[in-house]
Amino acid sequence: MPNAITAATVAAAAATVLLVGTAPRAHAFGTVGHLAEHERITRAALGCASGAGSDCFEPRSLDQVAGKKGTFGAVGSPDNPLTGEILTSAAHCDNADYVDGPDYRPQDRQRATAALIECVDHARARVRAGLRRAADLLDRDGRIKPGEVSLKPSLFPPRPNGDCTFNRVSGRAKCDVIEEFGRALHAVQDFYSHSNWADQAAAGPVGVHNPPGGRQGGVSPLFALFGAEPTGTNVPGWLTTGCFDAQAAITGERAGCTDGGRTRLKHAWINKDHGVIDARTGVTSCTEDGKNVCTARGQVQDNFSRAVRLAIDDTRRQWHDFAAAVRQTYPGRGDRIICALTHDDPTTTCH
Repeated sequence: MPNAITAATVAAAAATVLLVGTAPRAHAFGTVGHLAEHERITRAALGCASGAGSDCFEPRSLDQVAGKKGTFGAVGSPDNPLTGEILTSAAHCDNADYVDGPDYRPQDRQRATAALIECVDHARARVRAGLRRAADLLDRDGRIKPGEVSLKPSLFPPRPNGDCTFNRVSGRAKCDVIEEFGRALHAVQDFYSHSNWADQAAAGPVGVHNPPGGRQGGVSPLFALFGAEPTGTNVPGWLTTGCFDAQAAITGERAGCTDGGRTRLKHAWINKDHGVIDARTGVTSCTEDGKNVCTARGQVQDNFSRAVRLAIDDTRRQWHDFAAAVRQTYPGRGDRIICALTHDDPTTTCH
């Protein structure tokens, strides 16, 4: 993995995160904060109230995928310091940084490309793990297993509110499938915030502090997770994300991300992580209570809006492709599996 992080440094960073109670706000679209960008993107993409189509998620099931107030949900679980992915580059599409110029060497392009492919591979592995686990929602006769889909509170095992616990420990099949799918979504959504795929540079010279923008209008073909596995030749030479190493995490990006005296493109200089998102429509704004809450890169033209729009579009694509893979893998049973994942009381509503 690029910019390898020692176990001791990871532990120190995780301890710092635990002290403040949430993942570093500089690191990704928000999860448990009041803006909760990951949650709102996921709700706008997959919720029945958002017009997501026949395979949309009902409210309680959507809570599990997107999270709700005070919870990470499946999509936010990589930001939960207790799950061990908070500094895993591939889980957030970080450390694929490269800008053509004096701050980078030709071999750095190869490193950046490898990091991007690693992020894609991470997401591909997660949706495939979810696809395998989906078989356990049904019994031999194709009937839904009540204990594997229930979101009702129980005393044993103890579930005070019935919600899934996304902690990498296998539990109910519905929760396990949603967890794997949510972890893939996190990487996909972060790609649009952490990269220059859809955005544009600010006015002035282009360089490591102001990387070029890709200004792409559609979702990235790199993340066709059930398609052909991408290679380095599929990664455009201008495509970059930002550096976010352990020292950056501990210091709030005041330090870190250097290489032999050269300054790498920092996550802080390219991310579009923060802003206001309507959880039903996906409409965005940089203004909250009269203050501009977007990042510097997000404030350039419509950069934040474009990152969110493509994250919503790609979230819908991922669910469409996952549902199609379920139906293809489990013929005659796929519709019931998808119904069990999306419906709040599938034992009575999925036939």
